[in-house]
Amino acid sequence: MAESTLKTKSEAPKENRLGLKPADYQGGKSTLCAGCGHDAISNQIVRAFYEMGVNPDKVIKLSGIGCSSKTPAYFLSRAHGFNAVHGRMPAVATGAVLANRTLVSVGVSGDGDTASIGLGQFMHMIRRNVPTIYIIENNGVYGLTKGQFSATADEGSKLKTGVVNDLHPMDLCALAVELGCGFVARGFAGDPKQMVNILKAAIAHNGLCVIDVVSPCVTFNNHEGSTKGYQYSKEHQELLHQIGFVPSFEQIEVEVGPGEVKEVEMHDGSRVLLRRLEEDYDPANAIQALQRLHEAHDRGEILTGLVHLRPEKESFMDLLHVVDEPLATLPAERTRPGRAALEQIMKELM
Repeated sequence: MAESTLKTKSEAPKENRLGLKPADYQGGKSTLCAGCGHDAISNQIVRAFYEMGVNPDKVIKLSGIGCSSKTPAYFLSRAHGFNAVHGRMPAVATGAVLANRTLVSVGVSGDGDTASIGLGQFMHMIRRNVPTIYIIENNGVYGLTKGQFSATADEGSKLKTGVVNDLHPMDLCALAVELGCGFVARGFAGDPKQMVNILKAAIAHNGLCVIDVVSPCVTFNNHEGSTKGYQYSKEHQELLHQIGFVPSFEQIEVEVGPGEVKEVEMHDGSRVLLRRLEEDYDPANAIQALQRLHEAHDRGEILTGLVHLRPEKESFMDLLHVVDEPLATLPAERTRPGRAALEQIMKELM
């Protein structure tokens, strides 16, 4: 064998607990603008799913319409995929999860797709607690239609044309907390360490995970006067806490100090580790979460971290007592009521 073909053990590609390599979690080549925050999020999704050892063949990735909704093509190429119509991704995700609860559902949306035409579906998905990782790639503008303000654009922010937004923004994290979502987080595309740990925790959560990610649009909303650009976000990011995540399949070791670390156990035995910064923040307290979100907004800050967490909340599948086997694969005799059952139903309706 030629010397040039030899590889040392250290040079061999790493593998995760499934024996898969990082390349098994990649997608197609991005066609988004160079430097787009959405591409950073795609890379973070790849890393989180690889490190968690999720089988990409057991993932379904869904989206609506917009720049953000193109991104599922750029990660997990072996996963199932569906690109829904504008704002209707939550309905498709709900149907897919009901048909096959063994799938890991990832929905990617944008601030326009979620906060405008899809707002009604977004709210009912939260109400039902459908097990889906719902990622909102939030840049404050409609990138596919030349950069008009979206419903999440901050009041007083400016477009490149100099137009000032005079409407109050919609805070999707605050809305999710108010509606009772059991997992609410906000991240910044330029903070990969925090984002990967948020995504890992979301994979381990049994229920809907709303992750609002500030994802700068380098073409239309990354200039001076923008409140969703890279420079502004870096300067105004306010960390709630430093997040660590320990999967259930790894040995759990925690640095213990008085009042420093809060452990939150997920349904699968994994643990989220919250290291306190300036304040003793309890993510289980919805009122405190809303208060901090409003305070951050009033100070012009972008509050990032795990905003609200209730791992004990029952998911839609548990509330419906859905069987463990995928409904789509059950034989007719298990899904079709027999004559006696139908006669009983008719009697009750008379």
